[in-house]
Amino acid sequence: MKVDLIISADHISDDKIKGKTAIVIDMLRATSVITTAVMNGCKKVIPVLTVERALEMAKLSREDYILGGERNALKIDGFHCSNSPLEYTKDLVKDKTLIISTTNGTRAIQGSSSADSILIGSFLNGKASAERLADLGKDIVIVNAGTNSEFSMDDFICGGYIIKCLKDLLPIEMTDLAYTAFHTYNNHSDIRSFIRHARHYNVIKELGFTKDLDYCCQKDITRIVPYFNGQFITSDN
Repeated sequence: MKVDLIISADHISDDKIKGKTAIVIDMLRATSVITTAVMNGCKKVIPVLTVERALEMAKLSREDYILGGERNALKIDGFHCSNSPLEYTKDLVKDKTLIISTTNGTRAIQGSSSADSILIGSFLNGKASAERLADLGKDIVIVNAGTNSEFSMDDFICGGYIIKCLKDLLPIEMTDLAYTAFHTYNNHSDIRSFIRHARHYNVIKELGFTKDLDYCCQKDITRIVPYFNGQFITSDN
């Protein structure tokens, strides 16, 4: 089984992901939000690229919906929730549809549509994600959302953790990027010692979302591995 890694949403291409299993990571914070919402009983999550499209879908929706997401890490005017996973409680999301649009994460999810399967990963479900990737049995590409089209240290080390969990399960062949992510995690398994230097981490910290950082850096709090079927995301369990 081969494992590759893509460093940002702008670097996704069909030749890298077609015929493979993709797992999208935007740990700060979109994929942590999606995992949390699904874990707390959200019926489905619809990732959209623009604020305008999200608002349009909400107007047309016949379902009980929530609008969530961010631009530049801040809540979007007219939306119910920001991109803080702590807002997506069971009381709020259970049996509802989440329409979400974020700067980086939803672009990476939609951009991976030519993969055979698309999973949603984070530290919150890292081990379960690796087990699901192993079960699917296909070559894997880890898609880091990145930050504003650029490499993001936080997504990279999260990918390294999932690769480490996968390597514990079966033999894998890593590309140079995948091995570097794996090696990075092995040398910074406490996570924060590494990502405290990340630009996006510090933007979130400066905005006062320190509880989000604490939450998103937790490992393996759920067995839920959300799955994107090309239209919406549901629980894979």
